[in-house]
Amino acid sequence: SKILEGFVPEYESTVTSKLWDENAIMLGKLNMDEFAMGSSNETSIYGPAINPWKTQDNNEKLTPGGSSGGSAAAVAADLCLASLGTDTGGSIRQPASFNGVIGLKPTYGRCSRWGIIAFASSLDQAGPITKTVRDSAILLSVISGHDKKDSTSAKKLVPDFEAFLNSDLRGKKIGIPKEYQIDDIPNEIIELWENGMAILRDAGAEIVNISLPHTKYSLPAYYVLAPAEASSNLARYDGVKYGYRSSLKNDGGINELYKRTRSEGFGDEVKRRIMIGTYVLSAGFYEAYYQKALKVQSLISEDFKMAFSSGINAILTPTTPSPAFALNSKIKENPVEMYLNDIFTVPVNLAGLPAISVPTGLSKNNLPLGLQVIGPKWNEQEILNVAYRLEQDANFNYKPEEWWNNK
Repeated sequence: SKILEGFVPEYESTVTSKLWDENAIMLGKLNMDEFAMGSSNETSIYGPAINPWKTQDNNEKLTPGGSSGGSAAAVAADLCLASLGTDTGGSIRQPASFNGVIGLKPTYGRCSRWGIIAFASSLDQAGPITKTVRDSAILLSVISGHDKKDSTSAKKLVPDFEAFLNSDLRGKKIGIPKEYQIDDIPNEIIELWENGMAILRDAGAEIVNISLPHTKYSLPAYYVLAPAEASSNLARYDGVKYGYRSSLKNDGGINELYKRTRSEGFGDEVKRRIMIGTYVLSAGFYEAYYQKALKVQSLISEDFKMAFSSGINAILTPTTPSPAFALNSKIKENPVEMYLNDIFTVPVNLAGLPAISVPTGLSKNNLPLGLQVIGPKWNEQEILNVAYRLEQDANFNYKPEEWWNNK
């Protein structure tokens, strides 16, 4: 973000500190949407990261997804073995799907948020983006654990997720929510989903139709709650203490400095969400929007809780409603259309659940497509095991060769 121009962090985040402690080799920082607000990596002040995949028909540049688009693109392009991202409404899983890699969003509270600039404090969670499910299990064990510096990190024992990887799904029940069968979903996504069900069925799992009735309210609730928290979290960026400060002559006192600095320093999408958040928290609309969204969030959480309490071990859905799309194809024309890209991922964040995206096929234009596995709170092992079996049987071993040939 331009508003952090010249700013150098004063301390290391907990998740990266844990990696340093295990002798990880850090190669550098990766591009992402400004303050994690975006689904295409086009809101970054540095310009977009670019998906290493290309369509079969032309050479147009594709989005790597967002907000952690640079993290997923780097893994897909073999620039690194693994990377980290943060997931507020799908920002690890959606880029993972678009780039043909594994993206894991842990249970809220599994990993410390210390050192991460908050987008929405009650939804954000760090997680790994990797080439394989086993690599995700290894990284998750390293970065998880209670942190006294973060009041939202849970005092939960961290299992050795790699040691307990098991692709035997006999006796497991996999839920298929009817509400995720949305109108206008492309046939290739339906076929991918059905193939995933067949893989799990052949592995001995029982496929069970379930209902998550409040799913349709997830996006509206999310785009009230997340901007509300963002508007509060971003109030600290005012040009006084650090980062960018407007150079225009200041004739209006401190308020004018705030206004000019924030107008110049924040990008359009960030300003849009600050305005939405400020509006829904204002005195006249707090109860009508924000409080109502909180009630909807509780209903969505209850839907998942009932599904898992009925004996369902994991839930299988598509990760995204489409493969990667061309850069500049959505962000300027209709921002709301961009929000719809998170339709399958947002409910997980509202409920604080773990979920993982696994690449299991290619679109008609030979672009990666992913399936999402959702699990109960604190049971990342369950979704890792299901993902492990999907990975083995789908045998997605495609690479964005054309990117390398034309780089």
